[in-house]
Amino acid sequence: MATSKAATVEEYLAELPADRRAVVSKMREIVKRNLPKGYDEAMSWGMISYGIPLSRYPDTYNGEPLGYVALAAQKNYYALYLTGPYMDPEQGRQLEAAFERAGKKMDMGKSCLRFKKLEDLPLDAVAHVIASTPPDTLIAHHEAAHAKR
Repeated sequence: MATSKAATVEEYLAELPADRRAVVSKMREIVKRNLPKGYDEAMSWGMISYGIPLSRYPDTYNGEPLGYVALAAQKNYYALYLTGPYMDPEQGRQLEAAFERAGKKMDMGKSCLRFKKLEDLPLDAVAHVIASTPPDTLIAHHEAAHAKR
């Protein structure tokens, strides 16, 4: 599934074949277990997303909650979007080093970590990255990046 029109996470998961649902569900558990307080789970951009609700931080460039993590089952892989390593180069280096120590190949674009199975990921390092950015830090990074010059 490349994109979903599901309105809820439950609908999204129900659309997936059982084997893909199992992977997404397990990754979702890892995200939720490590997610700092203050982020909400929702469906955004056809993915399971975790962000700062507009009631807490309404000043976003697109009128959508400020995104932190997203999870999707794409056509040929799974995607875990991680804002932390994208906005903080040190987090990116730490994640790269964790992949290297685990003997795994990191397949990551700007913020999109692609994987075919959970075993492709050093899950402890991914969990650490997810746990490492509380909402206030994400807001500060966002405001610094979008400061009026």
